[in-house]
Amino acid sequence: MLQKTLKRLRRKNRIRSKISWTASRPRLAVYRSNKNIYAQLIDDNSGVTLTSFSDLKLDNSGTKTEMATKVGEEMAQKVLDLKITEILFDRGWFAYHGRVKALAEGMRAKGLKF
Repeated sequence: MLQKTLKRLRRKNRIRSKISWTASRPRLAVYRSNKNIYAQLIDDNSGVTLTSFSDLKLDNSGTKTEMATKVGEEMAQKVLDLKITEILFDRGWFAYHGRVKALAEGMRAKGLKF
């Protein structure tokens, strides 16, 4: 169990080291649990969460991947309402496939750049 946790932390640190965020490009942090997916837009300079969204706020109709796409589209709309067009995608220790990829592609479909 400890080895698995260490591998995850190394992966997260490796991904975070490649991200250099600024006030004009806030960080979109994604968390995926077994049942749900969460996304929040974070301004690291001031240490505040600008907006967040999860599939808990949606009606559960469809597969988990379809729900992730809907979360991405809704989150993108909230980000665009803040007049932010470019963000940094922080997937944490999660691989870029499945629900994480569906969330990202849902956001790109609405016009966000990352």
